Amino acid sequence: MAIGALNDAQNQTTTHEVLLEFPDNRLLIDLCGEYDRNLADIEQKLGVQIVRRGNQLSVMGEDSAREQAAGVLTALYDRLETGRSVESGDIDRELRMGQEADEAEPDGQLQMFRGGRVEIKTRKKLVEPRTEAQKAYVHSLFENELAFGIGPAGTGKTYLAVAVGVSMFITGHVDRIILSRPAVEAGEKLGYLPGDMKDKVDPYMQPLYDALNDFLPGKQLAKLIEEKRIEIAPLAFMRGRTLSNAFVVLDEAQNATTMQMKMFLTRLGEGSRMVITGDRSQVDLPRGVQSGLADAERLLKSIPKISFNYFTARDVVRHPLVAAIIEAYDADAMPA
Repeated sequence: MAIGALNDAQNQTTTHEVLLEFPDNRLLIDLCGEYDRNLADIEQKLGVQIVRRGNQLSVMGEDSAREQAAGVLTALYDRLETGRSVESGDIDRELRMGQEADEAEPDGQLQMFRGGRVEIKTRKKLVEPRTEAQKAYVHSLFENELAFGIGPAGTGKTYLAVAVGVSMFITGHVDRIILSRPAVEAGEKLGYLPGDMKDKVDPYMQPLYDALNDFLPGKQLAKLIEEKRIEIAPLAFMRGRTLSNAFVVLDEAQNATTMQMKMFLTRLGEGSRMVITGDRSQVDLPRGVQSGLADAERLLKSIPKISFNYFTARDVVRHPLVAAIIEAYDADAMPA
């Protein structure tokens, strides 16, 4: 663990520096990153200056930013001590988690799960939530048989749900994974796409394949799909089924009609868990058709053991511009 901050005792009232000492120089090199890119990333995002002096890092800047940077550096070093690596996503997570812990209200879903590190183990990688909202969402997925994740694109709703599904599958908590999406024609006509029905539908399912490929080796994934232990299918293919001992995800649920949503929710069988994800701002249903996600939210909120987790532009983990784009559209949609 990094030795604590050593502030200049002779200059307590005017100091603008925090000195951090790290006993293992090899880990310090990993902490700094190639060409000190990790330090540069923290400097740019927090508006501080970080200078390396032997096995010490000097952090200079405004009080709050300086203390936050010191906390991030210490947390990342602790991570390296456990044998894990530090990548840009890990820096982003530590920056977000520390900032949101300071800004969040004392009650509400974000306060429920403070304190412990949340990790999702899959065959290929260890997945960690990068915001407090993601952390609460992951807890909900493990603790509830039916969970909703609602918010804008890029907030990790589907990615984390699939990661939890893979984790529960490889540990034997469920026997299969079923991933589904409504195949809504958002401006493109299925009939004009080449190939058979699978070829026509697969492009709509591609984000689900992409998530699975992040968590399972290619050959194993192909075998599991062939054995029907992992299924990826349009929502319409769920009619008449009972989904037992399965981890079931409905993605893009804002494009399910009310009747489709009711049909899907009533597929839940013994030993199964179901996750519904959607973005209320991206409904592709024909004009005048009610979104089943909105109806489910209205009708099911008071039922125990059904959780609702919400995300905002602050939880976007794709590209920083995505959050700005979402905020711009949200602002434009607000009444003058």
